[in-house]
Amino acid sequence: MKTTCKLLFVSILTTIQVCGQNVNTNNIEIIRDDYGVPHIYTKTDKELGYGLAWVHSEDDFKTIQEAYLAGNSLLSKHIGLRGAPIDFLSQLIQSDETIDSLYNTIDEKFLEVVDGYAQGINRYAELNPNEVLVPKLFPITPKKMLKYSFLQLFVSSEGDRAVRAIFENDFENLNFQRRHELGSNLFSFSTKRTKNGETYMAVNTHQPLDGPTSWYEVHLESEEGTSIIGATFAGAPCVLTGSNKNLAWTHTVNRPDKTDIFQLEMVKNSNKKYYFDDKILKLKKYRGKAFIKILGIPIKVSKKYYSSVYGPTLKNKTGFFSVRTGSLFKVRALEQWWKMNKAKSFEEFYSILEMNEIPGYNIGYADKDDNIFYISNGLIPIRNDKYKWAGVLPGNTSETLWTEYYDTKELPQVLNPKSGYIYNANHSPFKSTSLEENPNPKDFSTNMGFETFDNNRSTRIFELVESNDTIDYETFKKIKYDNKFPTPFNYNFMNVNNIMEMNPKNYPEISDLLEKIQKWDRVTDANSLGAGAYAMFYYTLADKYFYKSYYDRNFSKSLIADCLKEVKNRMIKYFKTTNVKLGDFQKLVRGMKEIPIFGMPDVISAMNASKYKNGKVQVTHGESYIQLVKFSSKGTEIESIISYGSSDHEGSPHYNDQMDLYSKFQTKKMSFDKNEVLIGAKSVYNPK
Repeated sequence: MKTTCKLLFVSILTTIQVCGQNVNTNNIEIIRDDYGVPHIYTKTDKELGYGLAWVHSEDDFKTIQEAYLAGNSLLSKHIGLRGAPIDFLSQLIQSDETIDSLYNTIDEKFLEVVDGYAQGINRYAELNPNEVLVPKLFPITPKKMLKYSFLQLFVSSEGDRAVRAIFENDFENLNFQRRHELGSNLFSFSTKRTKNGETYMAVNTHQPLDGPTSWYEVHLESEEGTSIIGATFAGAPCVLTGSNKNLAWTHTVNRPDKTDIFQLEMVKNSNKKYYFDDKILKLKKYRGKAFIKILGIPIKVSKKYYSSVYGPTLKNKTGFFSVRTGSLFKVRALEQWWKMNKAKSFEEFYSILEMNEIPGYNIGYADKDDNIFYISNGLIPIRNDKYKWAGVLPGNTSETLWTEYYDTKELPQVLNPKSGYIYNANHSPFKSTSLEENPNPKDFSTNMGFETFDNNRSTRIFELVESNDTIDYETFKKIKYDNKFPTPFNYNFMNVNNIMEMNPKNYPEISDLLEKIQKWDRVTDANSLGAGAYAMFYYTLADKYFYKSYYDRNFSKSLIADCLKEVKNRMIKYFKTTNVKLGDFQKLVRGMKEIPIFGMPDVISAMNASKYKNGKVQVTHGESYIQLVKFSSKGTEIESIISYGSSDHEGSPHYNDQMDLYSKFQTKKMSFDKNEVLIGAKSVYNPK
């Protein structure tokens, strides 16, 4: 039976032409370097799409499929009940309808790239049917690819958070500032600040180390003008952060107010009718489908959802609520990233930003012409000042039905400041360079909802930059790899500074832990006892209190003491001592390889961990892809590192071969020069 299904699957793929002309794989040359990083050389950008799909499938076909399954409401077919909420969400946002209606607005050249990528995925699936998770997903088409992007950008706009609030009928914490220590860093230095006439850019995103939003490094070269080294996500047909020969850019997550919830005013005793201005309108009704597995048998389940003039609509016990965010009306974000790949100057790059298709993310930038730039980018609605937009809005009037967005030039941004630097660590866009040159918050409507806080990372970056009048490349690297907390702690979501004011004599049971933390230099090195005690305190606090809205975020001495008592008990239970180094407690794990690792949440070299085994934690999020860029008289010089390796296959030599470099704050050199790439080549081949 299995053989028959596989043969049928192959037959389907071989008889369906996805879109346009088939790619000639003889025009695609793949070079794998010492670390298995793919360098792809082609004649056309379409062939680059095919080559990227092929190498990423060789290294992690499973994750690419899981991404597309989520975007196409098929994840529950693969993982059962756990996938049902995602499948429902992907139907709720009606990606099919939106993509169909806007598909002809997408640049034809980019659609060729997407088509090339789809062909590469389908060819790999055809030749490796045993690796196919859900045959129904295939053949992959450009529209199926765009559906996953559509879902991801809705989630990145916090649309999923709004949906969850409606489901749970809990709107109290919509505006509670969540744990931003999961974020990223960016900073650039111009020659106004550096020595030797050099310009620097740090690409330093903090992402999950595994899964569909973990980074995959690649080098792309085509005779149609693409030349870029950077990283991408599973299923994306272009680089999402990185450098070409002329410029570099990166992202950090920002959280201005991009998404709104509206409560509809329903007509009593009506069949799903609601008031809007002086009209009575009727909700459109749909039924979302997903699968659960009982005894291994997939069983279809369904749930109702609706659509109003505002957008996707759900019913809870108190009424009907709609979600509205800019990403629901845009389908060209990937096209915009692709064009950013190919930009050759700041002017061209900025004109691409003016497409205003990417719904969020701070952008940091530097180029060979010594331009540095920062913008808090996003699809920010132009809202009626008559209303308070922080909570649930009335859904019965066109006054709350926004339809337009602020132009790119109207967003907080800094270009070539006299200070010679820009930075962001998921904090306020009004603190992005020197104090004298920051954007003025008074120039922006409060209804835009921009962040106004600092955090530990932003505080520390500012300290380090301002303490150096000039910065050479080694100082630049030291700033990037700094893993020290500022004094005092400056979390944006809590205050634990009481821990430094507690007299150990008053707490004899935990005096040794208090002394370790209070005498600690705040450096989160793997061999630090103070960092070990503080990390165990932090994660205990996180488990018990972070997500409980009724706790005062200014944590009291008594609560801290209770938490440290629990820490001490865990130390004795699992480690038989209270002298626990950070590296004893925190591990970087990949397959059978387990190594002590530096970092904590909200230091510049951030690490975020979850429960592992034997009282330890395993890093799951944080320093994920690092690229350090220098624009000098020698051209564009790049060094990079990724947390594990290029392959997701445990038997591959590149499954975890970058871990040791990564743990020692070391990098590998990357080059645009093909001759240099060939010197370190481990394999050269064409895809099939």
